[in-house]
Amino acid sequence: MKTIFQEIGWFVAVGCTAAATHWLGTVACIFVLDIQPFIANFIGWSIAVVVSFSGHYFLTFRHQEKTFLPAVRRFLVISASGFAINELAFIFLLRSTSIPYYWLLAFILVAIAVLTFLFSRVWAFRDTNQKTERV
Repeated sequence: MKTIFQEIGWFVAVGCTAAATHWLGTVACIFVLDIQPFIANFIGWSIAVVVSFSGHYFLTFRHQEKTFLPAVRRFLVISASGFAINELAFIFLLRSTSIPYYWLLAFILVAIAVLTFLFSRVWAFRDTNQKTERV
């Protein structure tokens, strides 16, 4: 039971760091480089995915048996899927509301975090030596 609470604690710390990286990267691209929000969002995610995987691999799920390459592939599937939902929601909400982009992005990042934890814990960082389907 102690491990799940440690994982959640590390997940929150790593997730907040990655989300801050994503958010700051996106906002900086928009503010400094005058890039369209949906393109800046992709750039922010691209930077944050490295922060996120590294933190989860070496901190959050360090107690789980895992192999590096399968974990990378699985995590990228989860992260890219989360980003696809993020991007679609971001574009939709940018066009259909008057809420500032930085608030929309913050809300979406928090919403996607819960799904990312669940899929990372039960799939991305699990033991790849078990007899199950491999991706």
